[in-house]
Amino acid sequence: MPGPKFLSAEQVLLTTLVVKLAVMAALATMLVRYRRFRHILIFERRDWPDRLTFVLALGIPLTAGVASRLLLNYNAADLTLEGSFVAGLIAGPYAGAMVGFMAGFPAVGNGEIIALPFAIGCGFAGGGLRELCPKETIWHFSPFVITRLPVRAWGMIRTRQIDWHVVLLFAPVGLELLHQAIGARWSAHHRLFYLAPGSVWTLTVILLATVLAVAMPIKIWNNARIEHRLEEQEKLLLAAKIEALASQINPHFLFNTLTSISSLIRTEPDTARVLITKLSGLLRRLMRSTDHFVTLREELESIDEYLDIEVVRFGPQLRVEKAISPETLDVIVPSMVLQPLVENSIKHGLSRKVGGGRITIRTSLRDGRTLIEVVDDGLGMTEERLEQAFGGGIGLSNVNERLRTIYGAAFGLKLTSSAGHGTSVSLEIPELAAVERFTA
Repeated sequence: MPGPKFLSAEQVLLTTLVVKLAVMAALATMLVRYRRFRHILIFERRDWPDRLTFVLALGIPLTAGVASRLLLNYNAADLTLEGSFVAGLIAGPYAGAMVGFMAGFPAVGNGEIIALPFAIGCGFAGGGLRELCPKETIWHFSPFVITRLPVRAWGMIRTRQIDWHVVLLFAPVGLELLHQAIGARWSAHHRLFYLAPGSVWTLTVILLATVLAVAMPIKIWNNARIEHRLEEQEKLLLAAKIEALASQINPHFLFNTLTSISSLIRTEPDTARVLITKLSGLLRRLMRSTDHFVTLREELESIDEYLDIEVVRFGPQLRVEKAISPETLDVIVPSMVLQPLVENSIKHGLSRKVGGGRITIRTSLRDGRTLIEVVDDGLGMTEERLEQAFGGGIGLSNVNERLRTIYGAAFGLKLTSSAGHGTSVSLEIPELAAVERFTA
């Protein structure tokens, strides 16, 4: 039987480098999953508690990697140079030095006395480069700069300006060459651990692996920063859209109410005066509130003030009934979400009905959602008018669009009507709104 086949020295080295890169990628991915660590990455200004958190989050795994090398002879887990340099590059020289101290300290106990000052020096090197280099350039660092190195070198000569991408590329290369030189000088006494190359080719691969081990965590963490920025932009866009829709509904309500008052000035001046007084009170309430979201209790109070105006207009012909579930009163709803629904019932359902009519406002909890209904017993709508209900004016279409914008496409208005029997408009508020008050 043939004997077992062992890997050559070069194959062992290449395998170690591949695993080393995998360990660094896994560590960077694991850390970025934690909210506190992401927060530290996102904001460039960091106080000392944040820096200390960063140091511990990165330093402890790096220290464990060095310990595994010493105890298990697992060379691929030693990321002292790359980890210390990256810590300094991201969080500053002192953070880099502390991470270097943590990673280099276990090796001193094994007689590798140069490991500690070298690791601290790598941390300071990364931190010093951070102080000099534009911060966004660091986050956009890529090892693929090497593919256009001649062009960039000529650009630096021609413009007499530093290309920081080139500097960031050669900084870890320089540290690794220094690492190799010191390690080779003291190799007989094992004063500094290093992966010894067998040829120029393997040295080139080691240098490339060092650059990749620095670039990978930066790339992974920068993706998290970009995702955060996109989320913030989406929030701002949503807030702007809600602001625009809310700004649209208030003038619409005011215009309709003033139109009603103007029709009464000549025929019923006393009634018009009462309406103006009530309208001014309602407007003061609306102007005091800058929130685009209120509790259902507050929304119902606004509806009461609006209905006071309509009851004065229509007299006893307009009857309003409420069936409000007490457990829904603290649910958060978009402000001015009910007024257009009530106005629509009065304007299109009851105003032309002989003998007046009744509006019923109902709320209830159903399957973890708050159901709100506005029902009238007015003239109702034909199927043709029902299909065009959201396109014929601002009121209903605005509320429908706001609900879909805030809660998603499944949370628009639901409208049912029967000619001669009345109309029902309903909406659902998801449970999330009951526990968190949003501000735009």
